[in-house]
Amino acid sequence: MRYLTDRKRAEGKGAAHSGTEAHWYMTASAVALAFLVPTFLIVFGRALGQPLEGVVATFSRPFPAILTALVVVVGMRHFAKGATMMIEDYARGTARKGLVIFVHSLSYAVIACALYALAKLTMIGFVFELMPH
Repeated sequence: MRYLTDRKRAEGKGAAHSGTEAHWYMTASAVALAFLVPTFLIVFGRALGQPLEGVVATFSRPFPAILTALVVVVGMRHFAKGATMMIEDYARGTARKGLVIFVHSLSYAVIACALYALAKLTMIGFVFELMPH
């Protein structure tokens, strides 16, 4: 006779068979965002209202650029996972599949656009540095 603990009997029995993994991902990303977002708001707030040269100078530095990329990527992945959980709870059939695809596509599109804009800002910063003053 094999002895199974309650945990062993419950493992893999959830609807998606990955509930613990999803829960820990959401918890870890929420904690990361709790530190990243206020720091990003301070950096963004200081750049807000500056002329183009000031904004480019701010986001051409490594810390603000990496912070911005982290906020966008972690935030959009957190959004996609959370929205997927809600959709799986309340939608059924083809609508469910379509909504999940839409949410993931939207999050990846936002990530791509934000990283492209950030790359453009940093490239403009390099051009400003090369120009004679």
